[in-house]
Amino acid sequence: LSIVVGDRLADAVAWYYPHPLAGFESLAGRVAVYPGRLEECTVDGEVVRAQPGDFYGGWITDRIVGPFKGAPGTLGW
Repeated sequence: LSIVVGDRLADAVAWYYPHPLAGFESLAGRVAVYPGRLEECTVDGEVVRAQPGDFYGGWITDRIVGPFKGAPGTLGW
């Protein structure tokens, strides 16, 4: 999905599952955002760090402890 922030268009910064698989129905109607594809995203005033790699959309804050998948060498986890 793309979003408009002010007068700027940001392409391919979010995704959603219109018809989630069984067991994941709670994801229907929710949108997830790749923080690394935007200028800045915050949680409670803290600027989040994007999860490494281009595939994952994880939001890393000081309250979250790794290791985090996506960095070189983590493909086989």
